[in-house]
Amino acid sequence: MIIKLKREKNIREGRGFRVMGMIEGNKGGGNFQFASSNEMWRASLDLLDFTPLSNVDYSGGIITTDWYNEGTASEESIKITIRFLSNEIRADAVKVIVHKRICNKSQRCRTKKIRSALEVELKNSILRVATLMQKKQWDANAEKAQKKYWGASSERKN
Repeated sequence: MIIKLKREKNIREGRGFRVMGMIEGNKGGGNFQFASSNEMWRASLDLLDFTPLSNVDYSGGIITTDWYNEGTASEESIKITIRFLSNEIRADAVKVIVHKRICNKSQRCRTKKIRSALEVELKNSILRVATLMQKKQWDANAEKAQKKYWGASSERKN
């Protein structure tokens, strides 16, 4: 019972989706509430659109890119991992990890986690873009509410 309540809570908060209805032969469309309402998730995907993704797991709260090389140093490449620790837009809700791989000419590679300005820049960009997305959504919701309760114009109806 506790697991069911937790699952329902996660679905309401947009952190999961239902599969059982489709497996059991339900012809309905299902109840998919993916990350479309999570601004940090959307901001991260937008910011990482320059590189292929190797693992994207919304329910696990992780995005991992494939090895990426800009072409300037053919023996070096990076992999970016973003972990979401909360759905709230806060500095401690997201963790960015960068791994660097250096391969020699005989394709022997060394991989290590590095600390770089890229981690900080990417984290700050995610937070900034997510905040702008959230503000845009709030403004759109306020406009809808205003139209609903005040009519098409901003003047109050008597």
